[in-house]
Amino acid sequence: MNEMSASKLVRDRIPQIIKEAGKTPLTRILTEEEYLVELDKKLIEEMTEYQADKSIEEMADILEVLFAIGEARGHSVDELMAVKEAKRKARGGFTEKIFWSGNEE
Repeated sequence: MNEMSASKLVRDRIPQIIKEAGKTPLTRILTEEEYLVELDKKLIEEMTEYQADKSIEEMADILEVLFAIGEARGHSVDELMAVKEAKRKARGGFTEKIFWSGNEE
């Protein structure tokens, strides 16, 4: 396991993985308010990691955090995906690679 910086939100199995490596993790359970703050920080962290290497693993990490944020705010993954699809149907996706630079006057 890679060395991690201390004091951050981690995946649920990380403390067990640390124990299996012969170390003692120092952990606590966050309040709901703290959890939402830390999820926002985690999203920035994962987006930064994706920007560094563009890997599918980092894309999956971003999705995991987005799903956790949705659930923490009272929305299921299915609900999030339904809203995504409704917006895609109404406004389109990004497959056509359109770049808008303003309107002619």
